[in-house]
Amino acid sequence: MTGDSTADDRIEAIRDLLAETGAAHGRYEEGELGGVYDQAWPRWYAGYAVDHGIGDLIGHPVTADELAAYFASTNAEFEAIQPKPTEPWAAYTARRIAAEL
Repeated sequence: MTGDSTADDRIEAIRDLLAETGAAHGRYEEGELGGVYDQAWPRWYAGYAVDHGIGDLIGHPVTADELAAYFASTNAEFEAIQPKPTEPWAAYTARRIAAEL
């Protein structure tokens, strides 16, 4: 096996939480917003991720405001990857969070 399994496990746990967050947000957009795109999604994602233990996964507390700003900036970078990303947003962002937060 290559890489650090502890780091890999942490990235996988963060990725799983982000995927769960995305699914929950999809239900929120559909049910609460009537299918309208949520322009403020980074804030919603951050609140959900903080409430569901992202601080434990990264090893220290993080506020929803900090995480929302992080999601917005990394999403802009993710969308700018050309020709297009080779991995899902949750995987990309989980790797970034594990390395940077």
